[in-house]
Amino acid sequence: MTQPAIILVRPQLGENIGKTARAMLNIGLSDLRLVSPRDGWPNPDAGPPASGADIVLDKAQVFQTLSEAVSDCQRTYATTVRPRDMIKDVFTLEEACGQSRKLEAEGGRIGFIFGPERSGLDNEEVAQSDAIITVPVNPNFGSLNLAQAVILVAYEYSRTKIPSPAPDAILPAPKAALAGLHDQLSDALEARGYFYPEDRAPLMRRTLRNILERAGFSSQELQTLRGMVKHLLRPPKA
Repeated sequence: MTQPAIILVRPQLGENIGKTARAMLNIGLSDLRLVSPRDGWPNPDAGPPASGADIVLDKAQVFQTLSEAVSDCQRTYATTVRPRDMIKDVFTLEEACGQSRKLEAEGGRIGFIFGPERSGLDNEEVAQSDAIITVPVNPNFGSLNLAQAVILVAYEYSRTKIPSPAPDAILPAPKAALAGLHDQLSDALEARGYFYPEDRAPLMRRTLRNILERAGFSSQELQTLRGMVKHLLRPPKA
């Protein structure tokens, strides 16, 4: 069975990456993925606070974009306490970890996405997730340390029972395949002037991504949709 990927987007301090690695290994997790770490990687400041969790740091993968980091995941969760101006399912930790264990039992891979220390995930990054995880923190002081947020998720995940896999389960498509459909549709719409006016184009693209993320398409469904789009783009037969 796979284990979830812990994905840190634009982490700022090496110390916090080290503390995250320590928190992960405490619970038995080791798949750490870093997206554009501010101070580069490897970072010598990560070692001391990791307190011996070197196996996590040594195996850490670095990616330029979030899309690349989640490409092999079937489902991803964005961690945030801020409300968002988009339609996105919001789950408690217990709900999200129950869903995660079920999907993993069927052979899927999960990604938990954490934003940079000061600002958290931006809307474009949240749009690339399937759902949001939030916890009931103090509304007047909702900021969590990065390692604290990771240990909360990792602990709830570790205590969630592993269910029996459903017979003949159909997995959602990997994110890389979904990104291919999104890019294909975006290029086709761009060529036809759909993203207008220009100042609304980012919101329109984000809405398109959210629609695709919520659908939960299988790989076969994505192939069918891509074939349909390809045929629609061809000149009509005389």
